[in-house]
Amino acid sequence: MRLMIYEPALRRVADRISALSGDLELVVVGEGGAITCNGETLDPDTAQPDVGWFSADAMGGGGRAIFVSMLKSQKLAWVHTGAAGVDNPVWAQLVDKGAVLTTGHGQALCIAEYVLAEVLGHYQRLGERRAEQAAHRWTRLPFREIAGTEWLIVGFGAIGQGVAERAKGFGAEIVGVRRSGGAHPLASRMGALADLKSLLPSADVVVLSTPLNHETRHIADAAFFAVMKPGSVLVNVGRGDLVDEPALLAALEKGVPEFAVLDVFHDEPLKDDSPFWDHPKVALTPHASAFGSGQAVRNDAIFVENLRRRLAGEPMLYEADPRDLGR
Repeated sequence: MRLMIYEPALRRVADRISALSGDLELVVVGEGGAITCNGETLDPDTAQPDVGWFSADAMGGGGRAIFVSMLKSQKLAWVHTGAAGVDNPVWAQLVDKGAVLTTGHGQALCIAEYVLAEVLGHYQRLGERRAEQAAHRWTRLPFREIAGTEWLIVGFGAIGQGVAERAKGFGAEIVGVRRSGGAHPLASRMGALADLKSLLPSADVVVLSTPLNHETRHIADAAFFAVMKPGSVLVNVGRGDLVDEPALLAALEKGVPEFAVLDVFHDEPLKDDSPFWDHPKVALTPHASAFGSGQAVRNDAIFVENLRRRLAGEPMLYEADPRDLGR
């Protein structure tokens, strides 16, 4: 098996890969995009990997060489990405070549912590507290508690479940939405996408953590916002196009939702003249909710475990759902 791997990622996992049983040949892509195998320099036409690992750190380095080599390979059988979302059309191209696509979920923990931090920041009025401190005013500000609130989590995969586990620990009631519906131990109720409009009116916090596909594009539209609960908070850590942004701006002006936490947008980077930058009812971040200190370690471990399973002929973890590919 010929594995294409980014050199910085290889340095992190070399010992674990060398300990695996199986015939494995490494094709290494350097930070500048140079491709080597057993001391020989290759180009994307001759690299011909059976397996490609597109680790998150490759995105700013040798990523193009990895993608081109995988697209040109005549024997590509498996691709692993450090991303949780696979709506970029390149993943569909690789699957159409016959490759199995698996994904990383090491970002679930840090994204879940981000969601709790941002909702807590709004509920606890942290900005106002610091303003009072700076002004030397001894002001006791009442604040909202998470305990007793209802959280509607749209997309109940690894990220959604991570949010649910933490919010539940604060005493929130969890309602989950996923394709299959069905019961889940973290949720008091579960529903399908078709149930959204009936679930929204009682939700204090609505978290979008679902993949982007033809079913979910602009799922949060004017009709969605029209039935949200007064005082509710919208959080989007999925993809920007889950939200109809003009409809959200109009809804915020009307007062429902009360506040929005946005980590993803239709245009990224966000345009300089976007009204979201200075909106008093918006907390935004630059698609950075996954940038936790342990994310790379967890994603490395998932890849190594999947590589072990592939070499042993065992089922792999986190195979991408074809319905979530960018088609």
